[in-house]
Amino acid sequence: MVDPLSQLIQLLRPRTVFTKGISGAGRWAVRYADFGQPSFCTVIEGACRLAVDGELPVTLEAGDFVLLPATPGFTLSGFDPVQPTFIDPKGMPAPTGEVRHGRQHGEPDVRLLGGYFVLDSPDAALLVSLLPALMHLRGIDRLSTLACLVGEEARDERPGRDLVLARLVEIMLIEALRSIQGESATPGLLRGLGDARLAAAIRQIHADPAHAWTVAELASEAALSRSVFFERFTRAFGVPPMEYLLVWRMALAKDLLRQRDVDLASVAARVGYSSASTFSTAFSRHVGQPPSRYARMADA
Repeated sequence: MVDPLSQLIQLLRPRTVFTKGISGAGRWAVRYADFGQPSFCTVIEGACRLAVDGELPVTLEAGDFVLLPATPGFTLSGFDPVQPTFIDPKGMPAPTGEVRHGRQHGEPDVRLLGGYFVLDSPDAALLVSLLPALMHLRGIDRLSTLACLVGEEARDERPGRDLVLARLVEIMLIEALRSIQGESATPGLLRGLGDARLAAAIRQIHADPAHAWTVAELASEAALSRSVFFERFTRAFGVPPMEYLLVWRMALAKDLLRQRDVDLASVAARVGYSSASTFSTAFSRHVGQPPSRYARMADA
């Protein structure tokens, strides 16, 4: 059975760039500038406070996992009021050891493992569109374990490190994403997959994106009337069925165009267009440039 969530993660191609240990003691607070890349952390012991721009502050406790899909500015602190120290992650060298905030001696009040990763896909915005700005998950031991494994692997220079890290981050992302399927998810793939009827239709789209799908066919796959399916799909996914099909086809096309050994006619056929010219017109309208130029820019 086709798994749309796994397909999405494979298309995004996440890879770890950096992880670090973080601890704090006494009175402390740090203010991080907007970073833009996806980041995560897990609390190993103790507790602290996290205030992400545009979101309500949250208390982080041991075992909690946080994912920031686009990492806006945020403040991490203890519980006593203090003026935060400003940190620009883009302008500072990566620390080689654990970062300690506040009192430098004695046992820390909190210990965390934090990190960030990049998405090699040209459609990195797909991840951000699927998720809230702040994902705060509690009581999911698998996520905390995966984050710690990522930290251990990143510190060691063992053979196969890059491949292991890539797979660990993929698994960590899937675990985080599927933990918020259903009504708790924002409109998009995750909420749609939480609806068994809609999931049946979306799996058909992902299994055969080149098929000339109609709303009526997809409604039949979902065992719903055409009107009920259209309304239910649009509410869950945030877009009508044919628009979702177009977005997924174009995401696949972008990925294929980055592969130098695939010609335009083959790309067109694999994403459901009868000719290179009709595909080129649709791609240009959706992406804002013709596929030939997009492919050249991807190679640059």
